[in-house]
Amino acid sequence: MSTPDSDLWNEDLAPTSQAQRTWRWRHFAALWLGMVICVPAYMLASGLIEQGMSAGQAVLTVLLGNLVVLIPMLLIGHAGARWGVPYAVLARASFGWKGARIPAVARAIVACGWYGIQTWIGGGALLTLLGVIVGKKLEGAPLPLLGIGLGQLLAFFAFWAVQLLFVTKGLTAVRKLETWTAPIKVLICGLMVWWAVSKAGGLGPIFHQPSAFVEGGAKAGQFWSVFAPALTAMVGFWATLALNIPDFTRFARTQSDQIIGQALGLPAPMGLLALVSVVTTSATVLVFGKAVWDPVQLAGDIGGIAVVVGLLIISLDTVCCNIAANLVGPAYDFSALWPSKISYRTGGWITAGIGVLIMPWKLLETTQGYIFTWLVGYGALLGPIAGILIVDYWIVRKALLAVDDLYVRDGAYAYRGGWNPAAIIALVLGVLPNLPGFLAAAAPHLFGGLGGFWTGLYTYAWFVGLAIAALIYGLMMRGRAV
Repeated sequence: MSTPDSDLWNEDLAPTSQAQRTWRWRHFAALWLGMVICVPAYMLASGLIEQGMSAGQAVLTVLLGNLVVLIPMLLIGHAGARWGVPYAVLARASFGWKGARIPAVARAIVACGWYGIQTWIGGGALLTLLGVIVGKKLEGAPLPLLGIGLGQLLAFFAFWAVQLLFVTKGLTAVRKLETWTAPIKVLICGLMVWWAVSKAGGLGPIFHQPSAFVEGGAKAGQFWSVFAPALTAMVGFWATLALNIPDFTRFARTQSDQIIGQALGLPAPMGLLALVSVVTTSATVLVFGKAVWDPVQLAGDIGGIAVVVGLLIISLDTVCCNIAANLVGPAYDFSALWPSKISYRTGGWITAGIGVLIMPWKLLETTQGYIFTWLVGYGALLGPIAGILIVDYWIVRKALLAVDDLYVRDGAYAYRGGWNPAAIIALVLGVLPNLPGFLAAAAPHLFGGLGGFWTGLYTYAWFVGLAIAALIYGLMMRGRAV
């Protein structure tokens, strides 16, 4: 490798050596199994039940969304396995060495939000656990501006501090943790189904509950208006990992290891978790008279020794998933902004800090805000980036990269002062059509009067953004390759 520029290279961003490529297919499968079985993923399907879907409709929606997102996951992951570079460096090929900071920051900020959400969930599990032990609720009265109790705030920061211990351990510790805890999580899912079936009197009553969209239902005739944004949200859930998956696949022993591992580790476990979620949530309708879509809240409602064990597992699970899914990527992304000053570890600390400032509890107040504003909204931003990366790597460059030039200012990816205008234009034009719909969803009191065309387009935000950006970038880059 030629001498790299110090502001574009550090040891964390350098291409992986052959000695570092030790991940086999089972490691990727276990990694995905560990990330899939988490509270936010559980909330996807349970949230769809709360929105009116039947058990079967919710499971199929989740499964279909994950089959869709697996495609860009494998296409973008190929670059990491072949060339050994992380996402923030791969983006330099399409955006330019300076322009790549835009997709890096976009991905990082979304991950910071997820890091905060997972930390909030983990803190809630700890607080519920303590409440069960002492025999009373410990949340406390809502604090001004924050809207949460003192107990909730302290539990949030306690869990936040615990996770920082893993920032210094790197990906090897994450891989080992996910590999060892994955079977435990499967067991817990089985126990949740056992509780649901025993309380509901079998699977029959659960699966015979009609959706709210049938004739005479509370949302009769509205299935497609809920299904479309729900499918987009399911894709958007892993849209972050679809971008920065090279951060993991760069450690793959072979290309087939990452392909087989991901194909086995994502869609099927996600579908099974959705089944666990809808069975359990549907049972809560029969047991409590309402859908309880938050498993931490459900654990508190159930009570007993099982709650103690369950909440401990939820806490462990949240640490595993949060580090793997929401800290590794942004740590690399922030490092790429200033490689000589920001290491992987420092990037992790920055991620943890922003995760607090986002106030993640606001994102989880309702299923509407969680699924249709947060998930669909950031999908509108990340979809165009995925489209640009895929077209650049597979169509423009035919899966070939000048790796040395990714780490120098005056190389093949200098473009115009480090910026590739084609990528910037394609990104902007891919995001703009979805902006009106996002504003209407995020602030209906201000933008609720926008036309049905824009809100309808927004329901397919990730797909629309990816298609527009991919088409425009492909047209502007015709005949150009390195």
